[in-house]
Amino acid sequence: MAERDNRRGRREEREETPEFADRLVAINRVSKTVKGGKRFGFAALVVVGDQRGRVGFGKGKAKEVPEAIRKATEQAKRQMVRVPLRDGRTLHHDIEGRHGAGRVVMRTAPEGTGIIAGGPMRAVFEMLGVKDVVSKSLGSQNPYNMIRATLNGLTKEASPRQVAARRGKKVADILKKPEAEATAEASEA
Repeated sequence: MAERDNRRGRREEREETPEFADRLVAINRVSKTVKGGKRFGFAALVVVGDQRGRVGFGKGKAKEVPEAIRKATEQAKRQMVRVPLRDGRTLHHDIEGRHGAGRVVMRTAPEGTGIIAGGPMRAVFEMLGVKDVVSKSLGSQNPYNMIRATLNGLTKEASPRQVAARRGKKVADILKKPEAEATAEASEA
């Protein structure tokens, strides 16, 4: 029985180690006017990720800021999605994401470019573990809609392995250049 307790203790220690990084994107203070004056509440928007291809966002509301952040972080951990990354640093292809009036465009970038993105989108890419990306927000500047649009686009991304599996082909067949280009290159060489 002592061993079982010991194992539980070790497991609890492992869970406490921070495997996820989190980034506070926005805090909104709202007030409710009541008979005695005003009651303030806080809404927090948090992005959580493991910086190796998993990311999620959450929102929490409470009377105190730390409690709102805790609620948002818990929700973000429950809503994580996995995104395939090329070489663990950039996207496989250019994508567009939409949510409501929010519209974002994300493009793959060569090594050394860095993260070129605005506030809420930058938080998503940093928590995801993307190192090189060029992105632009074309619609709403509301951080909630920008994050949702970014995640909408990222969930549409497909790696060559996923495309090959869907088509019933090999990855090499998917990545192979079209024959017309291959013959033109061969004749030049």
